[in-house]
Amino acid sequence: MTDCIIVGGGVIGMLTARELRQRGFAVRLLERRECGGEASWAGGGILAPLYPWRQPRAVNDLARESHLRCAWLFEQLHAQTGIDPQHERSGLLVLDPPPRSEAEGWAQRHGFRCEHIGAAQVGELAPQLAIGPRLAAWLPELGQVRPPRLMRALRRAVALDGVEVREGEAVNGLLVERGRVAGVRSARGEIRAPLVVLAGGAWSGLPIANLPLPPRVRPIRGQIILVRAQPGLLKQIVLYRDRYLIPRRDGRILIGSTLEETGFAKQTTEAARRQLWQHATECLPALGHYGIEHQWAGLRPGSEDGVPYICEHPQLPGLFLNTGHHRNGIVTGLASAQLCAQLISADKPLLDPATYAFERRAASL
Repeated sequence: MTDCIIVGGGVIGMLTARELRQRGFAVRLLERRECGGEASWAGGGILAPLYPWRQPRAVNDLARESHLRCAWLFEQLHAQTGIDPQHERSGLLVLDPPPRSEAEGWAQRHGFRCEHIGAAQVGELAPQLAIGPRLAAWLPELGQVRPPRLMRALRRAVALDGVEVREGEAVNGLLVERGRVAGVRSARGEIRAPLVVLAGGAWSGLPIANLPLPPRVRPIRGQIILVRAQPGLLKQIVLYRDRYLIPRRDGRILIGSTLEETGFAKQTTEAARRQLWQHATECLPALGHYGIEHQWAGLRPGSEDGVPYICEHPQLPGLFLNTGHHRNGIVTGLASAQLCAQLISADKPLLDPATYAFERRAASL
């Protein structure tokens, strides 16, 4: 007997499955390809929304709640699976910050440290940077994780937790009986369950048979390049002009990312490669000695207002949505999964559910 079917095996789907399993639900997770193999794998892994003071309050609330538990999660996954997600508290250095009052207001509301520092302090933190702004924002508590390693750890953990995982199984329809969801239909046949969670990332907005009103989610392509440099060349995450540099433990540095409305086209482009490389070498000229090791792309699930849907479907009881996280799936995944599980199990929610409802008022975001 399956209590709940999760449609989608990215970070949101796997974390939701884990939360429900810990509450005693019998969970089956269906993934159209490989778990964690789409946007969750392709992301940079920064554990904060980019330019968080620009983000809707609803996104920052999820990020704050996730931040409180993320170190514990990564330690637990490492202990349980033997796979280290490589959580690093690198700190985030923003070289084009907003006015001091705006950044500090965000930090006070959400419980983070945010220091404004001058060019001399930037040089002390990151001496290889060629950009010395008059004023930068330094967020020392923020960090990163390596998404491919995190996805492998989560995939193993949910199986160890007792979640039945089926990869290579796309859902093409819902089972509906007496006005509520009764399961799903896939190429392998019907699977019955009184609860279904749609966590299909960028594919969540595609029409599914018997779904009267799909969530308004669209794919947004992001491209990243990777440089294999020497460890210690850069120690902090650097954010500048909507691009980031992320130093990994082994010396590799990720440079990203683009924001492209290309539908479901996931190919990389030479234009993006040149743009990202130019930005990287302008910020950190020493990268020019190493060259680009790899380039890839992923499709983020964007919602109309930048806020995910975490709610029961308004026209189909028993169907829950946990999708539309754009580039913040790993950043907000823990709290999103917890909130979704709370709504399903009728627990007291950690955040106001109306903020993430299918129909919400812009003023509440």
